[in-house]
Amino acid sequence: MIRIKVAELLGKNKMSRKDLADLTGIRPATIGMLYDETIKRIEIEYLERICIALNCTIADLIEIVPGGQEKRDL
Repeated sequence: MIRIKVAELLGKNKMSRKDLADLTGIRPATIGMLYDETIKRIEIEYLERICIALNCTIADLIEIVPGGQEKRDL
């Protein structure tokens, strides 16, 4: 399973989903799906924008959890 750690990083940075949407220019609905880890696809450009806004790396943002349970149906 791939885990998207937007919620965790927003908490560490004391930032809201709206703040991230404003900083990145990514739709709030998309940020919400990333936050809830329900998104099925993400643009590489969005990953870059989020990493810049949160001052993190891709490895900080996305994690592969071996043997993890899927949160959604694929």
